[in-house]
Amino acid sequence: MEESAGTSSEEQQASVETKIKDLTPQSKRVDVLAKVLEVSEPKDIPGKFGNSRKVAEATIADETGAIVLSLWDNQIGSVAKDDVVEIKNGYVSLVRGHMRLNVGKYGTLAKSDKPLETNTALNMSDKEYEQERRRFGGGGGGPRRGGYGGGRERRDFGDRDRGDSDRPSYMNKGRRRF
Repeated sequence: MEESAGTSSEEQQASVETKIKDLTPQSKRVDVLAKVLEVSEPKDIPGKFGNSRKVAEATIADETGAIVLSLWDNQIGSVAKDDVVEIKNGYVSLVRGHMRLNVGKYGTLAKSDKPLETNTALNMSDKEYEQERRRFGGGGGGPRRGGYGGGRERRDFGDRDRGDSDRPSYMNKGRRRF
């Protein structure tokens, strides 16, 4: 009797793990146990601020499917083919419309000695998702006034008899009239 109670608590702990087939582009804070099938060579990626970062892609799989894991900078080299890895607090992002599992700065990537069967018939990174285009200026409802830049002076509307036509144009930047 006591043994079965012990196994059920282990099963409850395992239930926080997410299976690869259940990952979606919106998945955040997921724990995944998977086996590394292959690791690509690292590539240099130019950063936003001129700094460059290295990224390598590892294909990982569990018994439900496979996905590409992005390994950044110091994570590269920490895992090798046939390692079983435990990802805690991972998240999914879309890279050119395809899912990538990431560890991120709040997650952990550790080797595990748990045995694991793999199934590569379903690769979650193969499916292409519609990616929302990120635009500057926020999302919309309603007509836009003067395009995206709210600070531009609009000379094409005439209507200069509002009493501020004698002001220099730089003083009108950022003023909104509704």
